[in-house]
Amino acid sequence: MLKTILVALDGSEIAERVIETLGDLVLSANTKVVLCHVFPAPEAEIELPADRPHPDSPKLSYFQIEKQLQSYQEKLPVQSELELVTGEPAEEIIRLANIYKADLVVIGSRGLTGMNRIVQGSVSTQVMEEAHCSVLVVKPGK
Repeated sequence: MLKTILVALDGSEIAERVIETLGDLVLSANTKVVLCHVFPAPEAEIELPADRPHPDSPKLSYFQIEKQLQSYQEKLPVQSELELVTGEPAEEIIRLANIYKADLVVIGSRGLTGMNRIVQGSVSTQVMEEAHCSVLVVKPGK
């Protein structure tokens, strides 16, 4: 039985699919869902070269993310909590899974391949390899 599920959301389009997938799971009345979002650490931005264009990744504010997670939370039929933290995404997701003694982590995959996967890294792969519980990876819809 799944007592605690940690759901990692990043504010992208895949977050909607992750929430849909969570809705497809049969949850018992005493299951607790923890919706989390990890903001990149400020020092990660300092390392970006100032003279080059940066990838267009819409940066959502803390309050926008919090409001989005609260809207997901309202739709859940079980007890839930929100966690908004700052740090390296995979490490923070694993840390939260350990703190909450999660039975399952649900995370989206951006579907990176080839050089993009090597350069940008895969948070979902790192979580799968290092988490001490099961991990459900939701892939982008076709």
